[in-house]
Amino acid sequence: MSASKATNIQPKRILVITQRYLGDTLLITPLLGSLKKAYPDAEIDVLLPASNTGVLEGNPDVNQCITFPTKPSILNFLRLLLSLFQSYDLAISAQTSDRTTLCAIVAGRIKLGFVDKEHRKSWWKKKLLSHSLVFSDNYSHAVLENLRFCDLLNIPRHYKLTPPNTSSIDENLPETITPYAVLHIMPQWRYKQWHIEGWRQIIEFLHIKNYQIVLTGSNHPHEIQILNKLQNEYPYVINTAGTLKLASLTKLISNASFFIGPDTGITHLAAATGTQTLPLFGPTDPKKWAPWPYEYSDLNSPFSSKGSQQKGNVYLIQGNNNLNCIPCQGEGCERHRNSYSQCLDQLDATEVIELIKKIILN
Repeated sequence: MSASKATNIQPKRILVITQRYLGDTLLITPLLGSLKKAYPDAEIDVLLPASNTGVLEGNPDVNQCITFPTKPSILNFLRLLLSLFQSYDLAISAQTSDRTTLCAIVAGRIKLGFVDKEHRKSWWKKKLLSHSLVFSDNYSHAVLENLRFCDLLNIPRHYKLTPPNTSSIDENLPETITPYAVLHIMPQWRYKQWHIEGWRQIIEFLHIKNYQIVLTGSNHPHEIQILNKLQNEYPYVINTAGTLKLASLTKLISNASFFIGPDTGITHLAAATGTQTLPLFGPTDPKKWAPWPYEYSDLNSPFSSKGSQQKGNVYLIQGNNNLNCIPCQGEGCERHRNSYSQCLDQLDATEVIELIKKIILN
């Protein structure tokens, strides 16, 4: 199907498919909002991993979340495909993976999706999708890439991210004093991790400045162990690791003076709340994956690939950018998820502290 044919539709049922991490789910919310504004009577469902559904809690643009395990068996995947068969007027695969593409092809009467540039295995996707968008090596920010589907459908782009709705929180938040700062210390993967000594210096500086310090994190045993150790070293910090649902965490961050965290989904979430956000970036390219600033709307990425920089409420700090290799877009210096990253290991805490001082003065 040509691009022009894809513009002449009025879908009543839409499926958007995303199969990656928590941050990827948040970054499709501008596309969901754009679809809902263009087709207000349509029901929009999202197919995603069960672990990511909290990102879309209370999202006004979403009718329902359909979940599937991260690594389903062949039989379970076939059952999923059978349940989706021709159930939607429009299905969009927001990733290039075989699995998300197959779901779009089976589910939608009109099926759109990404394909890899010049990939020999992409021929069947290009043939079976109604229309495909090439996801090249030189892609722009993930939000902007997702919004390319709006251009294909000839509908307006809307750039705002939608964090989880916090109006129906059913658990108690920790008792905090104002002002307080939220520190999210542990990313999912080692190669995105800043050194613990830097975090110690940040905690000590904020304490001197009379900030309440709140630590956030997942319920992963290794993460709990590290944050518990920090809490023992600094009894005045509040440690919420593994205790809050995503909506509650969103509320906690939205009321903070500022948030500091690594390249992870929670840092994207912090930026989406409007809170002053300080992401610590290493190997990852900010032009493609930096947190999207609150109320930013432009056809160009908010950040360039090189250097510490600020846009809106996001004050991005790049690890030692004197290194010629940064950003490498690789999984650390050893090219695996548990690798060290020299750029982050060489990021001095004084650079982060100086930026905090500027924010405090403002």
